Amino acid sequence: MKKTVLITGGTGLVGQSLTEALIAKGYKVIIVTRNITGKKQTDNLAFAKWDVGKQQIDTDAVQQADYIIHLAGAGVVEKRWSEAYKKEIRDSRTESSRLLIDALQQTNKVKAVISASAIGWYGADKEPVHIFTEADPPDAGFLGETCKLWETSIDPVTALNKRLVKLRIGIVLSNGGGALAEFKKPLRFGIAAVLGTGNQMVSWIHIDDLCNMFIAAMENENLSGCYNAVAPGPVSNRTLTLSLAKALNGRWYVPVSVPKMVLQFMMGESSIEVLKSTTVSSKKILDTGFQFTFNHIDAALKNLAAVKDRR
Repeated sequence: MKKTVLITGGTGLVGQSLTEALIAKGYKVIIVTRNITGKKQTDNLAFAKWDVGKQQIDTDAVQQADYIIHLAGAGVVEKRWSEAYKKEIRDSRTESSRLLIDALQQTNKVKAVISASAIGWYGADKEPVHIFTEADPPDAGFLGETCKLWETSIDPVTALNKRLVKLRIGIVLSNGGGALAEFKKPLRFGIAAVLGTGNQMVSWIHIDDLCNMFIAAMENENLSGCYNAVAPGPVSNRTLTLSLAKALNGRWYVPVSVPKMVLQFMMGESSIEVLKSTTVSSKKILDTGFQFTFNHIDAALKNLAAVKDRR
């Protein structure tokens, strides 16, 4: 009999690709969403309703699930960080966790909960050179505090005798949107836009590796606790930008530096995230036996450039 995976945030960038990967592996997927009108249901894919603001969820969907993958949360760089939007970023994560925990307190067969977190937990690189590991404390800034609240909000599932894995996700490289879509925009005009000094380190992961990591976290009963979901080879913003330009445009591009002040004007406080250098270790997940398909940025970007319609 097919195992069933319930996904929150399943209509987002990671959720769409993960849904495809799970179905390809023979799982049935249930996506909880606020609006199920017009959603196409199949034998392998179903949609169920939830409303985080009203703390309502289809309990039948939860009771069908063998696993839960928790991805829900408002985008971090989609809007300027007004105080209202900061609250939405926090609440969309913590309140959705609370709703899941309340639902899990009823009869269910869920074996494990795999929750997204982010490398925003760590803040900026420190001197002397320090590579962040899962043992490092959360940063005192907005995203560090948000990640701390996010992870703490899902921790009570362990008291319900559920295995819990938290993946601190780096910059996801995908043709489905996200950071890569923004990097591509100036390249349409042959401009490789290097952000700030370009020296800031980017801890990234290819979407396929991220999906495989979620599945590994779900299937491997020996995994629990926090793991960094980043590739083994972090690179500078300059290296990433020029590698992408080469993959997409060959030799036809002009590197242009976008000054810090311009980014701050355009993005406001959220510019912190594109200017911040964060070097994060993948050793802990590698030690579990997980194997990355894309260890090097050139291979990852070459793959994504070759499959332009990929989700």
